Amino acid sequence: MVGGLVLPHSQHQVATPRTTAAPAPSTQALEQAPCCTTVSARPARGGLDEVRKAHARHVKLGLDRSPRHARPLLAACALGDWPGSMEYAAAIFATLDEPEAFDYNTLMRGHVVGGRDPAAALRLYVDMLEDGVDPDGYTFPFVLKACAQLAASREGRQLQGHATKLGFSRHDEHVQNSLISFYGKCGEPELARRAFEQMEAGERTAASWSALLAAYTRAGLWAECLEAFGAMARDGWRPDESSMVSALSACAHLGAYDVGRSVHCALLRNTARLNTFMETSLVDMYAKCGCIEKATAVFDGMDGGKNVWTYSAMVSGLALHGDGRKALQVFDAMVSEGHRPDEAVYVGVLNACSRSGLLDEGLRCFDRMRLEHIVAPNAQHYGCMVDLLARAGRLEEARALIGSMPTGPTDSAWRSLLNACRIHGDIELAQRALQELARLGGAVNAGDYIIVADMHASAKNWDAAAALRVEAVDSGLAQAQGFSAVEVHGRMHRFVSQDRSHPRTADIYEMLHQMEWQLRFEGYKPDTTDVALDVDEEEKRRAVAAHSQKLAMAFGLLSTPEGTPVRVVTNLRMSKECHAYSAMISEIFGREVVVRDRNRFHRFRRGACSCGNYW
Repeated sequence: MVGGLVLPHSQHQVATPRTTAAPAPSTQALEQAPCCTTVSARPARGGLDEVRKAHARHVKLGLDRSPRHARPLLAACALGDWPGSMEYAAAIFATLDEPEAFDYNTLMRGHVVGGRDPAAALRLYVDMLEDGVDPDGYTFPFVLKACAQLAASREGRQLQGHATKLGFSRHDEHVQNSLISFYGKCGEPELARRAFEQMEAGERTAASWSALLAAYTRAGLWAECLEAFGAMARDGWRPDESSMVSALSACAHLGAYDVGRSVHCALLRNTARLNTFMETSLVDMYAKCGCIEKATAVFDGMDGGKNVWTYSAMVSGLALHGDGRKALQVFDAMVSEGHRPDEAVYVGVLNACSRSGLLDEGLRCFDRMRLEHIVAPNAQHYGCMVDLLARAGRLEEARALIGSMPTGPTDSAWRSLLNACRIHGDIELAQRALQELARLGGAVNAGDYIIVADMHASAKNWDAAAALRVEAVDSGLAQAQGFSAVEVHGRMHRFVSQDRSHPRTADIYEMLHQMEWQLRFEGYKPDTTDVALDVDEEEKRRAVAAHSQKLAMAFGLLSTPEGTPVRVVTNLRMSKECHAYSAMISEIFGREVVVRDRNRFHRFRRGACSCGNYW
């Protein structure tokens, strides 16, 4: 039953009604007429005029109502990209005597190519059933693609039921792959996984794996994506371009540098020439994995294939690393080469200025965006400007800008101001920002309350700090657990503060003890000012001693060869204590330490950080 697909008849895709005006051609004429030489199945070079001439010859010979002879012309129109091609295809289809599944499939394919009119494809499927024509194995991929383009989950499930009833949902790789892709694009990765697992091992193809990886990527299930990518390789499949791009995206979000580098090597082995899309994915991956030099090398090595997305990836990567000057140079090169900056590029440029403290440059870029390139600022751009002003200490100007935003105040803008208030110690304005976040309804989170509570705790106002924490709990806001992860031999090892769950816990804490001993020998003293607890100093020192970032760093030093960087990813904001600690570790152990916190990268070399202590 595909009842959900049935629409009022007036909405069905109908061009001209099938009539009986044209006489049936003789058997001799049909036998002598060419079947596929009248017009190519590819879009005609002459466009609509050539198609009309070919159609006129069909009509003259009396072949226009014969599906067998009209198919090349129908395909040329349905797959053509000239104006009116689909309307002409529908007109040809409407005159056919007893069209078969092949003819319906051709017209459905035309509707879903490039997302032209997926709803028309579904209406055509209903017409097909009403006319008593049975779908075949090629019908369902087209209608499932239409459902995916419309995010029509309910109708897609009905189609799956119909395919199962007709025996196409099993042992037909095209239908099965289409089901995986459909559920992935509808944001249901679990159902995509089930469809994949229902396939026999011998039925799975590279396209099946690629569809599953794309489903995980779309849902943001990065760890699952890499796990599936590994399983694909273990099963002996050579990943295609789509699979590798999905894996690179997962590596970028997880900070899995070693895996990403392996994917890059596989691309070089299996691909004669990397296209712009692949190279852009590599730039993004290397930048987000903390290796901006490799990202720059890939970017500089692109032979004239850079597009706006490539420049956007490079600018955003430099922004993550706090290299605002280089980001502005790349932006200027983009403009000089004739590329028109879009909204995404300007978000990266303004972020780069904000994270580098380039106030004047950021203000000029904002004016260029509006006045020179005529890009209307959106909420993200205003959020970047609020962050830029607030970090520079111009808190009142930032607050005034939030009030004048044409899009209306947003949670990201108020949160940027709140973070800047913490940096500059403005409790009163921080309290105001928290109130505005709460007023937005659903925008405030537990972390916002914690920031203000910690500010009160730093001022020894313990009652106010406790009251804010209680208010957050009473509001049902739960703070996400902080963690830090380090990549060792292609695997991410995650730690939380005071963590003792790792199999090598004893070795990790022994290493941690050695690290702190050597740091104290060099004059290190723990900075406990960020510990918002009303306890004695010794208790505070114990609290910071086994911070998740320190545990991850200790395991990285313990498990990676000397001279290689230690790469840590954390969902926490870098604290003053961990910043000073990481800088000293890089100096004493002679190792580069790369930390990606929730806002940006910190690269510690020989006791100095790439952020220049501006974060």
